[in-house]
Amino acid sequence: MSSTDSAPVAPRRYDLDDLLAIMARLRDPQSGCPWDLAQTFATILPFTLEEAYEVADAIERDDMPELRDELGDLLLQVVFHARMAEERGSFAFAEVVQAICEKLVRRHPHVFADTALDDGAAVREHWERVKAAERAHKGAGAAPPGALDGVARALPALLRAEKLQRRAARVGFDWDDAAGVFAKVEEELAECRETLARPAGDPERVHEVGDLLFSCVNLARHLGVDAEQALREAGQRFERRFGAVESRLREAGRAPAAELRDEMERLWGEVKREERG
Repeated sequence: MSSTDSAPVAPRRYDLDDLLAIMARLRDPQSGCPWDLAQTFATILPFTLEEAYEVADAIERDDMPELRDELGDLLLQVVFHARMAEERGSFAFAEVVQAICEKLVRRHPHVFADTALDDGAAVREHWERVKAAERAHKGAGAAPPGALDGVARALPALLRAEKLQRRAARVGFDWDDAAGVFAKVEEELAECRETLARPAGDPERVHEVGDLLFSCVNLARHLGVDAEQALREAGQRFERRFGAVESRLREAGRAPAAELRDEMERLWGEVKREERG
């Protein structure tokens, strides 16, 4: 190596303090980024939700490099919200960390204290008792908290439905077994059929379809199936199979169209049989 050559410079190693400083710089009123400065909790919320779903997608695909990047994007959302809260004098990132550490220690006495919890079921039961006590403490002085209080409205609809049902089941409001839920699904399906005689925009049709979906979530819960995950996987299967149908049509010099519905159904069945082995 000649004297004019220099050794390669190692990339800078950043840490969490650097991320917090970068976020503060982006939000600096004098020298920050105009886009970042224009954001509010409400405008950032869709990005926060999107990043959480992208983390889930990377996990489902078992893509570790992508998961690393998506977790970083999700962490940025936490830092962004905390920075905006600090600017308002509400709380800072350090208080977010303090609160979650206190919560984890409080909810795991079998790890950080002397409480004995022998299995996963006991741990979950204790976790729910602590959460209920926390909700009651937050609502001290007001009306007693209801069994369904605290289930976030922004959750995906299927996930929220399942959480509401689980909360109700803990206080005894539930079917004894899956047979009762099957009957309820059939009842709701029949009521949906009845709405076919109504105008397309009739609110009753929306109401009955919602009841049917809610009952299907209940059935999934009784069968030990995660409804949100099951529907995601169903969407992925549909996407994959329809892509295969499109590919086979292209090979024949055609494209999907209404007049080819019978052919598309035939190809769909063919793809489905091949997938099943």
